[in-house]
Amino acid sequence: MKVKTKWFGEVEIDDEKIIMFDSGLIGFEDYKRYAIVYDIEKNKDAMIMWLQSLDDVALALPIIRPELICEDYDPIVEDELIQTLGEDIANADLLVLVIATVPPDLTRMTCNLKAPIIINAGTRKAIQLIADNEEYQVRFPIYDVLNKKKEKAGE
Repeated sequence: MKVKTKWFGEVEIDDEKIIMFDSGLIGFEDYKRYAIVYDIEKNKDAMIMWLQSLDDVALALPIIRPELICEDYDPIVEDELIQTLGEDIANADLLVLVIATVPPDLTRMTCNLKAPIIINAGTRKAIQLIADNEEYQVRFPIYDVLNKKKEKAGE
């Protein structure tokens, strides 16, 4: 399917790449279908990717793998909510992502470690939930962390 995106123009999205959020995202409950879009030149190694709504072209959220920011990231979430992603969750291929905020002043970039997105790669079902971990912040500063990772990769 061809989809118009906010940042990449029109792109081809395979049906098997569509991610379904039965409950939507926090604040965007009416939008259920998404795809992960990234700069193909940077391949899947791009630090920041985009969660593009397939229901609203204007809705594209920057996302990042939390282990790039916090190597021991381990959100505590309700098992009951995770079970909605499919059977045999213990052996499922789960992808965890967090939403980033990228303001005009990039030095103020943050990510939301408190509300991870969990995707079951096998069923393509996803959910965003609130982690019970008290140490995870809604606005965790990431600019310096990403810069250091970028510098290391360039060595």
